[in-house]
Amino acid sequence: MAIHVGTLRPPRGANKPAKRIGFGMGSGHGKTATRGSKGQRSRAGSRTRPGFEGGQMPLHRRLPKRGFTNIFKKRYALINLADLEKFEAAEKITPELLMKQGLIKQLRDGLKVLGEGDIKAPLEISAHAFSKSALEKIQKAGGKAEVIRA
Repeated sequence: MAIHVGTLRPPRGANKPAKRIGFGMGSGHGKTATRGSKGQRSRAGSRTRPGFEGGQMPLHRRLPKRGFTNIFKKRYALINLADLEKFEAAEKITPELLMKQGLIKQLRDGLKVLGEGDIKAPLEISAHAFSKSALEKIQKAGGKAEVIRA
């Protein structure tokens, strides 16, 4: 007998109904509704923000600050030569074409071509940056790498 995904069920007793709290004294969870007596967490609408440790200095403030964020860092949309192999030899490859084809989602600070994979066709590629290996492989295949200046 074959078991199908649609017929799979959890074993009996694995799924219990949720505990109904605050439904009267007979339920065993009435009156304070499992919240205890008094205190911040017993009150209605009490929600502490994530990371709050009851007034103790929270962990994210106890740890030392390290490093910095370089605000001038360039974040490129990356593409490998292996992804460009499907293009025809005469085709001019631009960031706009790659976005239209769905090979890159966001352009960010520009397009960078990386050298993973090989290309056979002499492609004419326009991008904002190229890795050394990508440049070598493009030129070896007889293609052209044009750097777009912003």
